[in-house]
Amino acid sequence: MAEASSEAGPDEATLTVDELSARVGMTVRTLRFYAGRGLIPPPVRRGRVGYYGPEHIARLDLVRELQAHGFTLSAIEGYLERIPDNASPQDIALHRTLLTPWMRDLPETLDRPALVRRTGRELSDDDIEMLIALGVVEPTPDEDVFQVATAHLSLGVELLDLDLPVDAVLAAGRIFTDHGRAVAEELTEVFRTKVWPHYRDSGGPPEYIQQLVERFKPVTIQGLVLAYERAVGETQRDTVRRRRRP
Repeated sequence: MAEASSEAGPDEATLTVDELSARVGMTVRTLRFYAGRGLIPPPVRRGRVGYYGPEHIARLDLVRELQAHGFTLSAIEGYLERIPDNASPQDIALHRTLLTPWMRDLPETLDRPALVRRTGRELSDDDIEMLIALGVVEPTPDEDVFQVATAHLSLGVELLDLDLPVDAVLAAGRIFTDHGRAVAEELTEVFRTKVWPHYRDSGGPPEYIQQLVERFKPVTIQGLVLAYERAVGETQRDTVRRRRRP
């Protein structure tokens, strides 16, 4: 990462290391460790005092987001190396926005009794197996401890009452996973090449850009739902037409 000087945005760099520590909620020792690993650029020097600005804050926020996603320090270094040294705080904020989970709630770790209390019903081993097949519950190395997508737990419980074959649920899950990954990859490319440059060039602050992107998410999901509904309708009509043929 390139050396910073008094020419690199001196008017924007106004925080001492103690003030930066209070601003981002990290210890001075941690900040200096990150700086030594090149995760943030050197401070802007004015005499013997170093000052930090929006770029440092944006990069530290991104480091925290990457840590929350389970990235190791080496992986974080590799990720940040791909971000140009002259990236603006807005550019860095967009990187962070792409990492924001699209689910409203992150998974919770629940043991079996807590899962039973949360669902409000007794859960047999077959019920647990079905919830795992649905992707609502994921097993962990600890027996009877699970990662639970609580935002979808009530839907999973409703599906238990349908008495669906587990192999059918698993087959459907594979379809959604395979096609969902393809849709996600293509939408990410659209975001990277079309949405990102538009928001970046708008010149808005990182918070404004993140709000715009957050609004983009539900619109995209709704579009996917509508496309699926149309596709199901067309498939049904095609099936009826084929059956009517002699």
